[in-house]
Amino acid sequence: GRGSAAKEQEMSILQDLRPAGDLKLKPEDAKDILGSDEGGRKAYKWNYERMTKEQQEAWDRAYNPRNENFNKNKPSTEKELTKWKYQRYIKDYLRCVASVDENVGRLLDYLDQSGLAENTVVFYTSDQGFYLGEHGWFDKRFMYEESFSTPLLVRWKGVVQPGSASTALVQNVDFAQTFLEIAEADIPEDMQGRSLVPILKDKTPEDWRDAVYYHYFEYPAVHQVKRHYGIRTDRYKLIHFYFDVDEWELYDLKNDPHEMQNIYDQPEYQETVRDLKIKLKQLREKYGDTEEVAQRILNEDRERYPDRFEALKK
Repeated sequence: GRGSAAKEQEMSILQDLRPAGDLKLKPEDAKDILGSDEGGRKAYKWNYERMTKEQQEAWDRAYNPRNENFNKNKPSTEKELTKWKYQRYIKDYLRCVASVDENVGRLLDYLDQSGLAENTVVFYTSDQGFYLGEHGWFDKRFMYEESFSTPLLVRWKGVVQPGSASTALVQNVDFAQTFLEIAEADIPEDMQGRSLVPILKDKTPEDWRDAVYYHYFEYPAVHQVKRHYGIRTDRYKLIHFYFDVDEWELYDLKNDPHEMQNIYDQPEYQETVRDLKIKLKQLREKYGDTEEVAQRILNEDRERYPDRFEALKK
């Protein structure tokens, strides 16, 4: 039941993960493999040549044996190629995450050992979540849960209870107010978020937000995820894809947590659709994200990336 956006993206592990640019095959070994475009070979060359000699030697020690094994056992079917691409991708990703974990640990250990942990608040977060094969994808951008949800862990000794969790709907626009309140500084009235300090103290306000807003603009561009905006409550998600399409999607996150069935047109959900559209309009106005703003950004993008828009016409 999903629309054209999910079908026309360029985030497919099989079709779009580049063997050289993304998966570190040497360009000469990546020829004639699905997804091995010229841009991927250029990306590999750029990445490799910017390294120091020592870094190149470490890179070669890590990847040469794997690449030699690939050359000896090249996938002969699309299913085998998908499996190989995913295994290379996910293992590189998890090695990176393991390195992040290790070094966050080093930082926390230093704060403890130096005594700074007593008056240091640690926030761990990121930009968006990342697809790790869900729906056959990599990368992010869509408003679907895997990339819509982001990590947020906080250590604040004496305030945040270790191991506690909150289901309150928070956004990255809340961070600035949170840091200002912790620092006992004035919070400008025109800021659009809310301080998370009450939530961190397990005192979530009764009037806390019941929905969060999202807008993705970058299309046509890398990975070709169509422009869309939407709203998410604790149970529902409404998404509007626009510009070269006009398509709506609605998901019941309680009954369909993996967002596999678009129920926007189902009669029993029309009252929900109506209510969510009202709330969506209110949030767009609250954040100043009007149709006029979206059109202005679109016009600016046309001027900035004329080749992309011309290619989209073709």
